[in-house]
Amino acid sequence: MNIGLIGYGKMGKSIEKQAILRGHKISFITNKTPTYKELKENNIEMVIEFSSPKYAVSNIIICIENNISVVCGTTGWYKHFFFIKKKCKKYNGSFLYSPNFSIGVNIIFYINKLLAKLMFKSNLDYKVSIKEIHHKNKLDTPSGTALLLAEDIIIEKYCDNWGLINFKKKKSTIYIDSKRINNIIGIHSVIYNSSIDSIEIKHNANNRKGFALGAIIAAEWLFKKTGIFSMKDVLKL
Repeated sequence: MNIGLIGYGKMGKSIEKQAILRGHKISFITNKTPTYKELKENNIEMVIEFSSPKYAVSNIIICIENNISVVCGTTGWYKHFFFIKKKCKKYNGSFLYSPNFSIGVNIIFYINKLLAKLMFKSNLDYKVSIKEIHHKNKLDTPSGTALLLAEDIIIEKYCDNWGLINFKKKKSTIYIDSKRINNIIGIHSVIYNSSIDSIEIKHNANNRKGFALGAIIAAEWLFKKTGIFSMKDVLKL
C-alpha cells in the first residue's frame, strides 16, 4: 500500500518503521490536515491518522470525502462520531478507528466484557475501578482506552437480554484513577475489590511497537473494504 501518515510524533515514527518492515511505502507525511491535491499527487491509498483531538475530525473527513481509506488512532474526538458515521455512509467511505491498536489491549477489552458479565449477572459483591498511567505528554485524560473499558463494564451491568440499556435503573459511575508520569507508555488495570479478595486484569505496554504493528495490521485488513470498523472486526472478537 501507498500509506500517508497524519501525525508524525513518536507513534507516527513507530508506525513508519513497522509499515516499511511489512513491505509498505510511506509516500506522504504531515502534521497538518492534508489537501486533496497532496493526497492525490502522492497516490495515497491508505491514511493512518495519529494526530490530536483538535484536528482528527477534519483529517478523517478529507480522507472520506476523497475515497481514501483511513485508520484513526487519535482519541478525544468521539462526540463527533455520528457526524463521521453520516459522512462515511454518504461517501461510501472506508474508516477504522480504535482507542488502542495493541493486540494485547484488545484482548483485555474482550476479557473485560466477559468478567463484567460474570460479575453482574451473578450478583457478586465486588466494587469495580480502573487505573491508567501514561507519559506526561498524553493529551487526553482519562485515556480513550480507560473510557472504553468503563463503557463496556457499564453496558454489561445495565443491558438486558436484548442488548438494550435499562435507563430506569440508577446510572452507574466507575472511578478512573489517571496518572501522568515521566515516559510510561501505557498501563491499564481493571480492579474488582470485595471484603474477601481482589481480582485484577492488567495490560502494561513495554514500548510503542505493539500499537504501531496493530495499526498496520488494521490498515492491511481495511484495504479495499468500505464501511466503519474497529479492532473487534479485525481480530474477530
